[in-house]
This record gives sequence, C-alpha cells and structure tokens, in this order.
Amino acid sequence: MASTSKESYRVELRAAARQLGDRCLYSAAKWAAELLVGIEPDAAAPSQPDTPSSSGAGPGGRLLHLHRSGGSSFRRRMRPGGGSEAGTPLGGVSYVSTPIPDDDAFDAGADKYLLAKTYFDCREYRRAAHVLRGHVGRKAVFLRCYALYMAGEKRKDEETIELEGSLGKSNVVNQELVALERELSTYRRTGAIDSFGLYLYGIVLRDKGCEGLARTVLVESVNSYPWNWCAWLEIQSLCTTSDILNNLNLKNHWMKDFFIASAHLELKMHEEALKRYERLMGVFRCSDYIQAQIATVQYSMRELDDADMIFEELLRTDPFRVDSMDIYSNLLYAKESLTALSFLAHRVFLTDKYRPESCCIIANYYSLKGQHEKSVLYFQRALKLNRKYLSAWTLMGHEYVELKNTPAAIDAYRRAVDINPRDYRAWYGLGQIYEMMGMPFYALYYFRKSSHLQPNDARLWIAMAQCYESDPLQMIEEAIKCYERAANSNDTEGIALHQLAKLHSMLGQSEEAAFYYKKDVERMEVEERQGQNFVEALLFLAKHCKSIGRYEEAEHYCTRLLDYTGPEKETAKSMLQGIKREQSGFPSMDIDHFAL
Repeated sequence: MASTSKESYRVELRAAARQLGDRCLYSAAKWAAELLVGIEPDAAAPSQPDTPSSSGAGPGGRLLHLHRSGGSSFRRRMRPGGGSEAGTPLGGVSYVSTPIPDDDAFDAGADKYLLAKTYFDCREYRRAAHVLRGHVGRKAVFLRCYALYMAGEKRKDEETIELEGSLGKSNVVNQELVALERELSTYRRTGAIDSFGLYLYGIVLRDKGCEGLARTVLVESVNSYPWNWCAWLEIQSLCTTSDILNNLNLKNHWMKDFFIASAHLELKMHEEALKRYERLMGVFRCSDYIQAQIATVQYSMRELDDADMIFEELLRTDPFRVDSMDIYSNLLYAKESLTALSFLAHRVFLTDKYRPESCCIIANYYSLKGQHEKSVLYFQRALKLNRKYLSAWTLMGHEYVELKNTPAAIDAYRRAVDINPRDYRAWYGLGQIYEMMGMPFYALYYFRKSSHLQPNDARLWIAMAQCYESDPLQMIEEAIKCYERAANSNDTEGIALHQLAKLHSMLGQSEEAAFYYKKDVERMEVEERQGQNFVEALLFLAKHCKSIGRYEEAEHYCTRLLDYTGPEKETAKSMLQGIKREQSGFPSMDIDHFAL
C-alpha cells in the first residue's frame, strides 16, 4: 500500500516536471523535480526497519536523526510513530484523484512551439509571442501570453531604471496587462483556457490590484492542475490573514498539504507549520525542501541550534545549494558565528555570486564584521537583481540605522512593508527609528504593528515597554503590561523580569517587586549570570524581607551579598548587625529614644 502510494506520487511529479518545464515555468519544474527525488526510496532490505529505536529517539519521543542514502544523517523532528504512516503525508486523509492532463496534440505547430520556447529561453519574449500568433491550442496560447507578460515586465524594469535608477520608486506599469486581461478573461468565460492560462490570468489580476478575483482564478488553476507550485505561492501571497486562508475552496489534493504548511509559516503559525511538515516527512522523507522549511520554522521560533544543525547538514549533502541559505546566514548572524558565516559567504560567492541570496549572505558577513558601508553595497546589489527581495530591504534598513542615515533607513523599511505588510521586522525598524528621533507616539504605532504580527516575540514587547517608560511618556502601568507579555514570551535575555521588579519598586509595590526580583535571581542562578542586576536583586530582597520581619531570609540575602565588593557589601554588613540587634530584643539606637 505504501509503495503504491509513493509510486503514484512519483508518476505525478515526473509528468509535472516535464510539463512545467515545457511551458517555461522553470521554478515550478525545479520544485517538482526536487520533491520527486525527495520521496523515500522503497525498502530494499527488511533488516533495517523504520522504527523509533533504529532511527534514534529524541526528547519528547520525536525522532531526531534520519539516515539517508550515503550514510548522512539529518537533524529533524518527527511525530512519535511517524514511520508507520509512510503511505500518506497525512495519516488517514483521503485525497482526491486529479488526472494528469495530456499536452496538446500539437502536430502542425510543434516545430513553431519549439522555436518560440527557444526564443523565450533566450529572453527574446516578443519574438516568442510573434512566432505563436494565430495558434489556438491552449499550450500555444499560454506560452504566447506568458511571453507577452514577460516582455512587459522586462520593459517595465528598463523604464524604471531609466526614470528612477535601479532602486528608485516608480509608477511604471506593465503595458501588456490590459490586453492580456481582456484576452484571458474571454478565454475563461468561454471555457477555452487551461490551468496554466488561469495561473497567468491570476498573476495579471494581481498586478492590476484585483486581489479577490485573482485568488478565485488561482484557486481554479490549482484545483485543475495542483502540481504548479508557483500558482500555490501566488495564492499564499494573497492570503494575508488566516481567515482568508481558511475560506479558500481548495480540493483536497496532497499538494494542498505543502501549501497549507508554507502558508502557516508565512502567517507566523509556527507550531501548525511544523506539525504539517513533520507529517509530510512520512513520504517525502529525503526532501531537502521540507528540511529547509523545518529549519526556517525553527529559526523563526528562535530554536537556533536545531535549525543550525539542519542547515549544516543540507550544505553537507548539497554543497552548491543557495536556496534558503540567506535564512541560514541570518541565523549565523544572530548567533554571531563569524567563522561559519565567512565560510558560507565564500562558498556562495564561488557558486553563484550574482544571485540575490548570495549578495544578501555576503552583506550579512560584512555587517557582522562591522563594515556597514560594504554591507549596504551588497544589499543594494541584491536589490538590483531582485527589486522585490523583502529581506534585503529590511536588513539594509538595519545597516542604515547603524550608519545613522535615518532618511535612508526609513525609506528602506517603508519599501519592505510596501512589498509585504506582514514583515514585522520592518515595522519594528520603523519604531526604533522614530524612537531615536524622539517621536514616541509614532514609535508606539509601529511597535504595535510589529507585535501584532509577531505576538510571541519578547523583543518587540520590550521595545514597546521601553518606549512607554521613556521620559516623554512615563506611562509606567502600560510599560508593566508590555514587560509582562515579554516575560511570558520566552524572554531569553531576562530584561523583562528585572524591569518589572524595578517598575513595581518605583511605584511602591514592594510585594510585586520582590516577586519579580526573586524570579530574576532564580533565572540568573540557573544561567550562572551574576552581575550588577544580581547584586541589585539581592539587596532589594534583603531590605524587603527585613522590613516585613522575615529575618532568616533577609540574613540569607545579606550573607550572599558579602561575597561581592562595593557599597552593597557594606550595606549588607550594616543590615546583618541590625537584624541581630532586632532578633536579640535590644532597641535600635534611634535618636528619638533620647528626645526630651
């Protein structure tokens, strides 16, 4: 049963890779071919059963190691018993059967189609469209319209550079959109359009701003031909909320599982995305794409070490890979792993230095070295290659902040949110800029936007709290609420607990302050961080316990303070003497005792 199911996936993906490539949809063809080789090979020997005991069990019962052909192992996460569901990506789910369409019997026009495809591959788009004029076969109509669309895009880019420069803003539009919309809408109305034509029609509608109709048309496309991954990605870009995603009228083909997982990742629904990908590993056990997506999810969840291991293994098995490596470079930057980032930058430079991802990786390397001018140069190079490269706009904004070039930073962040309004990093960057400019209300607006998009990121809540806490606002109660959200959102740096304690102390709420200081002390003891904050917490707890008569606890905190140098040590000595006097029953030497 399992081998039959896997073989049906192979048949579908082989046909899809050929058909997509024949229509010049090369990104989708590459995705299908990579997924094809990612299907787990059929068992050759019964002596190696796929059980948790043979694969290596990790924490929580999840399998953490996967032995692939060639003896390499993947760091991964799987459900308990995931090997028993190898026959289907989602155990117990019944999928619809979608027939693989036959290509047009293109007898008389086959030679001209071949010529048009050759022109298309050489980026001579108008020549390709001209060759196919008058042909009415659906395959020919698609390639002709697609060539016209690409010709319009090419001219739009040229005009933008002529008018505004390679990174300038421009209102230039694709001049072919109106004619293409008219023609493709007629074909759709008369039923003379296939799934590829619907895909192109959806792109045209998206470019014209008709997002609702574009979603509907793209859903029709994937329902009739579900193997075009580019169509799924277009739908994903139009699903800006989970409500829109849940209301899509999609057939239950197995490709839908890949789409839902990717959409969940885009919408920051990380746990849901991770569960989907773990289930898909049941069949596509050797898929580098799924491994890269799992690593991306873990990076987004700040599980940096686990994500690092997966990316490292991906590079070991595919040393010339560039896809997803820009995310890996962000991870190495966050870990401040300069050596590993240097190695990655050198590798992608030798592999394909003029890919946007390669430029972004090199830019991250220079940024980590503190060479921010060079970093900006490479981000600009990435954006010249792909003006809609979201990550490059955001990260270039960060570099301009480091260079104190405020106008350029604001422009970069705004360009990022224009491309994707769900990019919380760009909203956060704008908040930081306006906070630095002394405009706290503007800063709060952008911090709120970022925390709404990424509600489980403690750093965003801390930034908002610090803004409320600043001198122009002094909204301490609001700051406390934000620090509480940060403390409940895995604040790894422990900033929130310390600030909560300080603010409650400032408001005279000593019980609440003592509660947070105690939690902060426990955290620092576990992490073996005993700096000035640790001393401050011990001193407050000693004074608080002494004031409410809990002398044993106060004595404990004072004794610990004796291990440190500075004025706190002298204060602790004085407090210990006072505690001993009060415990012995002698009155304190207060001047009031001698008042006449």
